[in-house]
Amino acid sequence: QVQLVESGGGLVQPGGSLRLSCAASGTIFSISAMRWYRQAPGKQRDLVASISSSGEINYADSLKGRFTISRDNAKNTVYLQMNSLEPEDTAVYYCNADIRSDTYYYRYWGQGTQVTVSS
Repeated sequence: QVQLVESGGGLVQPGGSLRLSCAASGTIFSISAMRWYRQAPGKQRDLVASISSSGEINYADSLKGRFTISRDNAKNTVYLQMNSLEPEDTAVYYCNADIRSDTYYYRYWGQGTQVTVSS
């Protein structure tokens, strides 16, 4: 059984920073891509950033320069450093990862962590 658990969300003022973490646990043979998504109220869930097992990174165009994704393969953890936060960044942030526990890779989702940017 594999679980992804996010942490690090909360309330922050505009211009502030937060660092989200997402740790995978359970029976894990390998992890391929890891990703962060976000979903604002009434909107669809959008990809924020992704990072491959070799470290190849992609960002949503609108977020380049403010958000940084990274991963620690030894800890099966992906991070999202968010700087210069704006009220428009308010959303539930979800991580997902492609994880192999037996023969095949499956995509798992975390439960989400709320980020609220407000003064």
